[in-house]
Order: sequence, then structure tokens, then C-alpha cells
Amino acid sequence: MDRSSRFSYDCNACGRCCRDKVITLSPYDLISIAAAAGIAHSIAVERYTIRRGSILKFEQTCVALEGTRCTIHSGRPLACRLYPLGLERTANRDESFVRLEPAPGSKGVYGESAAVRDFLDSQGVGEYLAMNARYRPLVALMRARLDNLVDFEKVESREFWRRATREALAESNYDRNPLIDALFDPERIGCLADSRAGTVALQVPVLEKLIAAETNPDTIAAAAVMLAVSLGYSPAEAIGAR
Repeated sequence: MDRSSRFSYDCNACGRCCRDKVITLSPYDLISIAAAAGIAHSIAVERYTIRRGSILKFEQTCVALEGTRCTIHSGRPLACRLYPLGLERTANRDESFVRLEPAPGSKGVYGESAAVRDFLDSQGVGEYLAMNARYRPLVALMRARLDNLVDFEKVESREFWRRATREALAESNYDRNPLIDALFDPERIGCLADSRAGTVALQVPVLEKLIAAETNPDTIAAAAVMLAVSLGYSPAEAIGAR
């Protein structure tokens, strides 16, 4: 499906889609969650996420769910806004949409009374995609920094990136990573504005400086994989052509 495909969906707030899911979060998702909850980003990471801020926490149901009500609905993540669509993207930024199977017992109603683009607009998806696009160049910046630090003629590239991917996606027993911390907690690096977009505008230049100053290749590689995956790409987006 593309944006012109016929699609509509009426949510009946049954809460069935908020159970037993794996929802990957971007840095902007975390900013939005913290704003909706009215709490610091570090508290939002602890309360609502696992894997250092990059996955929404579920305890059978989403931790933000009360009955059938989402307590952070105004700041719900991109994946929640897209549901019941899934977004697939390639490295060259091509996008397509897939209609997901309804959650068991769902009272949501599918239809064809509008187009995919209408549904996306109604859910505020454009803002999230635009903000995520602000972070994507950081992945290439981290790759470039690694090329300055690592001689891949001497270091076995496949093993290097295998370790980085394992470290980035670990849910426990991982090493502290200041770049990942800065990605998912802009307050940690002094970046907090009156608006969510304003926070991103402050955060991205600081992240660029932190990447340029970082000298540990393992730290940079794990952060590159984490960021790529959090934006909806595969770890190969971080690895690039080698």
C-alpha cells in the first residue's frame, strides 16, 4: 500500500491493541511520552521503557494503559499512531504500508472510505516522521567518525558490527553508553525547550558534537545501531556499505 491506497480505520477504544506487543521507540517518541506524562525524560525512560529507552514497556498490557484508556495518548509513539498500519522503509527512503492483522478481540473497524494519507494526517504521523528525519543523518555521522577511528583493513568488520549490534539490542547486562543516554534523555545534555520540536532542535547539534568528540569505537558503533533501529531501519543502516 502507498499513501493513495484506499484505507480507513475506526478505533473503538477497546484497548486490545495495547497488549503483548514489541514497540520500538525513537528518541522523539521518548520526548513525546515525557511531555505527555509531564515528567523528566529520565523518569520516562525508567517508567515507560526497557532497553535504555528504545522499547515501550509491557506487563501483558502497555504500562501506559489504564483500563482501556491510554494515559499518554497525546504523546503516544509513532507505532501506536500508525496502527493498524505498519510502515516499511528501505535505505533509499522508499516507503510502503502494510495492513496489520487486528488484535484478538479488537473492536476496530477497517474500511476503504478514505486514503492512507488521510489516516496518517488524522493521527499526526507527519510530525513524527519529520522529527525522526532530523536524527537520521546522525547515523551517517557516526559511521564517518568510525572510519576515522578504526582501520577496517586490520579490524574484521563483520565481527566488529556483530558485537555492536548485540550490545545495542541487549535488554540487560549492557555497558553504559553516553551517546545512547544522550539520544533518549535530552535533559541529560541540557536540551529542553518549551516544545517537543524545540527540544529536538537543541538536541541534534549537541549530539553532533558528542559524536565528534567520542573516541571509543565500540560506544559509537552501538549507538549507531541503536539509533538506526529506533528510527525503523535495520542494523545494516548503521553498518553501511563495507
